[in-house]
Amino acid sequence: MFEIKKSWVLILVLVLFTIAMIGCDQDTAAPTDEPVDEMEYEGDVLVGIMLPVTGAYSENGIDMQNAVLLAVEEINAAGGVLGHRIITTVGDDECDPAKATAAASKLVSEEVVAVVGGYCSGATLPTLNIYGDAGVPMVVAAANATSLVEENPGWTFMINSTGDMQAENAIVWFEMQGVETIGLIDDGSAFATDLKMLTKSQWEAKGKEVLTDDTVTVGEQDFSALVTSIIQASPDGIYWTAYHAEGALIVRQLREAGYEGVIIVADGTSAPAFIELAGEYAEGVFCTAPPFADLNPAAADFVENYRAKFNTNPGAYSGLTYDATYLLVDAMERAGSFDGSAIRDALAATDGFQGISGEVMFTDRNTLGRSNFVILVVQDGSWVFAE
Repeated sequence: MFEIKKSWVLILVLVLFTIAMIGCDQDTAAPTDEPVDEMEYEGDVLVGIMLPVTGAYSENGIDMQNAVLLAVEEINAAGGVLGHRIITTVGDDECDPAKATAAASKLVSEEVVAVVGGYCSGATLPTLNIYGDAGVPMVVAAANATSLVEENPGWTFMINSTGDMQAENAIVWFEMQGVETIGLIDDGSAFATDLKMLTKSQWEAKGKEVLTDDTVTVGEQDFSALVTSIIQASPDGIYWTAYHAEGALIVRQLREAGYEGVIIVADGTSAPAFIELAGEYAEGVFCTAPPFADLNPAAADFVENYRAKFNTNPGAYSGLTYDATYLLVDAMERAGSFDGSAIRDALAATDGFQGISGEVMFTDRNTLGRSNFVILVVQDGSWVFAE
């Protein structure tokens, strides 16, 4: 009797084990915890992002791309645009004109309805006709050389103020600091050369003198000859009109050599990396800067959401790029269409769109109808508003 009971117990154990194994197999095949998009859309609408997401300027490009993705996530969560979900595709221009041409052609071939981006003016410039010929409107968030205005076939809209406004901003600040003579330095790029020439013409129109006018090579690190010539000429102020990598080294080497004049850097040098590279020599340097989101109370929610999503602070152009994305969607909704011509016309008619970086309305040349530049200064290792 005992043996029979033992046999049944063994059989029962085997049956229970088999059931348990079957249950485990069923759990393994069950759906995962991946997020499911429960929103119902009529379809998808493809928007291009053209930025330098690799290469020397990738820090800025990725920051701007993050701002687009955050805006798109919010817009889709609220129902999308015209009942459609926004999806994005990236054209990496690396701030190189040839690569930008290839990036623009890629986006056009993918049949994007519009494009957001544009960091380097020199890379953005050759794409204008590509987008124009294809009937694809573009909202440019950072690039601001006046050459973009001159060559614009009518499909590009700039929400960062143009170089002439930045030059005026720099000159006003130089005058407020009691500067009478200046030295100008660029890196040969379209944006930097344009800004330098605009500053020079406006400064000389006031009857004041430019004592030095120099161009350096991108990637250069030893500026001793340049520093020596500036020290000898002894201008009251220096305006560096290009980007942060070389700008930080020039500032460092000028200060190490004993230059004590006013130094202003352009918006391309407003990245936090400038302060990291220049170190203690960044203290007291001014910047003609775009409207920084993290210094703007109106952008507090954006800054909080950006930090939560990307675990870092937003950069100099993230606020403008976020605005560019929402502006584009606003134009689509006003147009009631994804047709390129209709979106372009709606963008041109923009008057009073309120972004976190300020109000947007366009001139008849598709440029921002106001100056958005602010003066910042490095204080205790951070950019703050200059007083």
